[in-house]
Amino acid sequence: MMVAYSFKAVFAPRILDGSKRQTIRADRRRHARPGEQLQLYTGMRTKHCKLIARTICVAVLPIVIDMSAGRQPGIMLDGRPIEIGLDQFARLDGFEDWGDMATFWMDNHPGIERFEGVLIQWGALDV
Repeated sequence: MMVAYSFKAVFAPRILDGSKRQTIRADRRRHARPGEQLQLYTGMRTKHCKLIARTICVAVLPIVIDMSAGRQPGIMLDGRPIEIGLDQFARLDGFEDWGDMATFWMDNHPGIERFEGVLIQWGALDV
């Protein structure tokens, strides 16, 4: 099975240069599974739809991101705190650092301080 994901155009160069190798998504009926092909797009369901690349899903893990006011921000991956720092995690997701990721999050998900979903990681690109 092939699963398609859409990204904001700003992430396309980061996907292509390999600095973004994962995406965080809300739960849905069917996400990709390890070993399945992914199609990565910008502008899906618009006339500006463009394929960025194809790749293979290597991991799908439950993720919890907590940015509650007055608390230390945190990320739980597969039920455990992440082993890498917040800045490194943010870079793997295509951001400059944790501050950049947090700003993006607050701008695009206002009022959501705790998020539960999945982290989808992929391997080498087929462009």
